[in-house]
Amino acid sequence: MPCLDAGDPQSIAAAAARLAAGELVAFPTETVYGLGARADDDAAVARVFAAKGRPAAHPLIVHVADVEQARRFASAWPDVAQTLAEAFWPGPLTLIVQRRAGCADAAAGGQMSIGLRVPAHPVAQALLRAALGLDVAGIAAPSANRFGRVSATRAAHVAQEFGSELTVLDGGDCPGGIESAIVDCRGEAPVLLRPGLLQRARIEAVLGMQLREPDVQSPRVSGSLQSHYAPEAKLRLMSTEQLRDALALLAGHASDLKLAVYSRSGIRAGRGIEQRRMPDDPAAAAHELFAALRDFDARRVQIIWVEQPPMSVEWEGVRDRLQRAAAA
Repeated sequence: MPCLDAGDPQSIAAAAARLAAGELVAFPTETVYGLGARADDDAAVARVFAAKGRPAAHPLIVHVADVEQARRFASAWPDVAQTLAEAFWPGPLTLIVQRRAGCADAAAGGQMSIGLRVPAHPVAQALLRAALGLDVAGIAAPSANRFGRVSATRAAHVAQEFGSELTVLDGGDCPGGIESAIVDCRGEAPVLLRPGLLQRARIEAVLGMQLREPDVQSPRVSGSLQSHYAPEAKLRLMSTEQLRDALALLAGHASDLKLAVYSRSGIRAGRGIEQRRMPDDPAAAAHELFAALRDFDARRVQIIWVEQPPMSVEWEGVRDRLQRAAAA
């Protein structure tokens, strides 16, 4: 099926009806496109895992319309979860809480915890409201791409991944560009399980405490594997000095490798090398990151040299995605 225009209310209604029938629908959020199934239908959720090639034990985030709907999935709703929900929902923050028994078993990947998010994108909100009117309790949705690969931030990216059989609500480019931050709210102190579009400092300011780091007791969550978000080309992260030295060594030497460089500094890559400048602003860099990697793949490059982003907290989400992409 071709992409549906998300600006048409009939498209929203048609997509919601497909979700209610147990079919898959891709839709935009403020972070990336999601590949959704009704969260209360384990057979539908299993189709998401199959389509992505994703291990069934790797849990999905359940997208809901509001806090009231989120609490239906939880056996407990800690004060930390309520504080963060009031501050950042709708928005790019996923909260991990204890799951209600018998609720969204497949989406939780066999764990008794569950990740919940209220997306801010108007298309996602419209779809959730329309689906709720058809008794769809929530939409379990990982990023709309093959497992471990670069996330999709445009409807065309989703079509490239899954072909024309998948229903896609085309809501244009996702404004954020990288996935939500994930905070585990179940313990004595909240834990940042995945950095994301919402910066750590903002979360800590609302809580009045520092977020802890994950440990062996932390639940499995989306995007937490060491290797993830990888383009087809081999990606290597390099310091500014390493990149400058590598390009200097390469200059004047013939090579059959098709190389790309993605950097913030004014380094000139030289003739025959694909080059793109990374934005200086971390939000702008996050917005274009996955699209830039996909563009390099489309140009059939074999290796991507990426200049290491700054080590400041503002760049944490971008650094995380690049480090995992480089581990592939």
